[in-house]
Amino acid sequence: MRDGGPTPRIRRSNGGACYHRILRSSPWPRAVTTELLFRADAYLRTASARVVAVHEHGIELDRTIFYPTGGGQQGDTGVLVRPNGERIAIVDTRKGATLDSVLHIAAPATAQPAIGETLTLEIDWPRRYALMRLHTALHVMSCVVVAPVTGGNIAPTKARLDFDIDMSLLDAVKIERETNALIARGVETETVWISDEELDARPELVKTMSVQPPRGGGRVRLLSIPGIDLQPCGGTHVRNIAEIGTIRVLRIRSEGKRNRRVEIALSDQPPP
Repeated sequence: MRDGGPTPRIRRSNGGACYHRILRSSPWPRAVTTELLFRADAYLRTASARVVAVHEHGIELDRTIFYPTGGGQQGDTGVLVRPNGERIAIVDTRKGATLDSVLHIAAPATAQPAIGETLTLEIDWPRRYALMRLHTALHVMSCVVVAPVTGGNIAPTKARLDFDIDMSLLDAVKIERETNALIARGVETETVWISDEELDARPELVKTMSVQPPRGGGRVRLLSIPGIDLQPCGGTHVRNIAEIGTIRVLRIRSEGKRNRRVEIALSDQPPP
């Protein structure tokens, strides 16, 4: 759905995911809050951070550039480098038990860092950048297929949205052509913050039927593509939609009574 209302009260920054899943397999240690560096700059590839907790659920840091799984976007992978040069492979990143806590999941049988230790963080940048390009591409495509969104997923090699729409209204050639035409505009993206109350006053901003934007902090993050799209999302995105390049529609298929799945990939990537 295209943005047609007045611009909300805003605080801007580049970068940018939508919703988070929480791991709950056993009791949690004390609550830890992580500074989410990717919120201010999704292009950070390295940073330093201090270890604040190590437990069966993962490694928690005082700050991170690793994006945790959420809003359909897969969590980041990469390495944590110890002062002695030892590299701890991170195979997944997940949301923790509290708001803005992040779990860095190390590979099995990996030596764990000590609490208080300072590490160098390195994300798998080619993988993250592909996720950023595809995530932003889905936002653009959602303005071509104008229907309620019932689900979505972003992986490094492909992404998809599920729509509540009649199959006869979906044409792969048209979706691909019109999405690429919007991408070709080369619009800069912006992060916009609005209050919970402002979002309540503009329910049309929420396209997803099954998942609501995360609340609890008093404000909600939106991704703005001026003149094209405005919707809640906390994920990582490109600064300019021209960075997406072009997309191709891989397939359209039915996924149940109400779900019609449109799957896309980046044109410059090999087939998934």
